[in-house]
Amino acid sequence: MDKNQDIPWSLVVTPKSNWLNLNLREIWRYKDLVFLFLKRDIVTVYKQTILGPLWFIIQPVLTTLVFTVIFGNIANISTDGLPHVLFYLSGIVVWNYFADCIKNTADAFKANENIFGKVYFPRVIVPLSTVLSNLVKFGIQFLLFIGVLIFYTFKIDLPAIGLDIIILPFLIVLVALLSLGCGMIISSLTTKYRDLSFLISFGIQLLMYATPVIYPLSEAPEEYRPFILANPMSSLIESFRNIFLGTGEISFSHLLYSLIFTVVIFLAGLIVFNKTEKTFMDTV
Repeated sequence: MDKNQDIPWSLVVTPKSNWLNLNLREIWRYKDLVFLFLKRDIVTVYKQTILGPLWFIIQPVLTTLVFTVIFGNIANISTDGLPHVLFYLSGIVVWNYFADCIKNTADAFKANENIFGKVYFPRVIVPLSTVLSNLVKFGIQFLLFIGVLIFYTFKIDLPAIGLDIIILPFLIVLVALLSLGCGMIISSLTTKYRDLSFLISFGIQLLMYATPVIYPLSEAPEEYRPFILANPMSSLIESFRNIFLGTGEISFSHLLYSLIFTVVIFLAGLIVFNKTEKTFMDTV
């Protein structure tokens, strides 16, 4: 008689029957693994670089300076009367978080295929930890923006930050969920269509020009505004600028659209991700 027959299983792994199953309880049980991936994503990126985490600050600073020279001084694009550095940095900080989350989560299956094939854990932990690790980077760049904002308050008359700041966490959560949903969809598709991985950076760069990062929405031609507002990131960046700089507008109808769009994309990403998870190892 086998002595192991009477020993109860501590864990039974079964296929997901519900594609919308986020399984928060299981994710919480693997919270240590989430923190491990979180640490890996933060440390390994700049582990063998000379400047290390300083790149978190150098990247937005250099991008802001390039935008200031090209779009502010040469192209002379309006920034609603704000200093170019302050205006561009406010858009870059939010956009970088969105773009980095998509680029990193879009590689979830391909970059972790060795781990996925050997050990069981909730696969959604990988893109989730990526979004959380990029949140740390966003926090550092946000503090940089606040520092620049404080510097300019001594030079020009900026409006005081009002009660609208209470919606800031809501904006950040929407950016995180939107990028997570998009990343899960792209990651699932690249398991079969590897060509998509070459289009991600190019597509994100093009999308930036359809978002009011380097120009205010008020300067966009009237006939193009509906197309710009169809991009859910437009209202999020405009609202972020309105909170801290007093430009742009906080339109609750546009934010409601961004909320609905984000929920749909996130649920679609969850469905596709959970479906791909079942057959991923057979595909690769």
